[in-house]
Amino acid sequence: MKDRLPVGREKVEAVRSMFDSIAPRYDLVNRVMTFGMDTGWRRKSIAALNLRPGDLVLDVACGTGDFCRELEGAGHRVVGVDFSMGMLREARTDAPLFQGDALRLPLRDGSVDAVTCGFALRNVTDVGDLFDELARVVRPGGRIALLEVSQPESRVLRAGHHVYFHKVVPFVGGLLSDRDAYGYLPRSTAYLPPTEDLLARLRAAGFRDAAARHMGLGAVQLLSGTRA
Repeated sequence: MKDRLPVGREKVEAVRSMFDSIAPRYDLVNRVMTFGMDTGWRRKSIAALNLRPGDLVLDVACGTGDFCRELEGAGHRVVGVDFSMGMLREARTDAPLFQGDALRLPLRDGSVDAVTCGFALRNVTDVGDLFDELARVVRPGGRIALLEVSQPESRVLRAGHHVYFHKVVPFVGGLLSDRDAYGYLPRSTAYLPPTEDLLARLRAAGFRDAAARHMGLGAVQLLSGTRA
């Protein structure tokens, strides 16, 4: 993955292998890279779901269980899915977890009250297919909250963000974990459609009130919506 971005089945296998390899130090690197702000982003995402006590939430690309722990702590039921067994082995949560494909979830139609997802939209082979699958498993009136990277609108902030994301992240990732993997992660933003395109695809999938909120000086976006 050093020289080009893989596509199709090659992307699936390459991304799975990458996350398996970085799983042991994934949480540490996340805390360092985001200066601990990722915790606040997840809490704001959960708040955007407008959950009731006991609601069932599916965390897609659950990784080591960060979203799951926050949801459990707030009194909700949660189940997590990730296609990396390495990440699931490192998970620290009491929630039930299973290995699976986010584009083919083994869940009944309308079986969950809400969905969370943290920084994984660019890791699937087709984000439109992902949104269709989320619309299938979320009940009418249920909510989604999807975190993903973004770019600041300000030219100055965007320049600083580019240097940090494409230079500092691979360097620090190499010191703490795997330089190739943390070099790929910034480049993988090329897979990500613009925010307005993401919102249009969410609305087409059935989340008619889809909206975006930017955080972290514009470096992070929270996409939310209600299943029609």
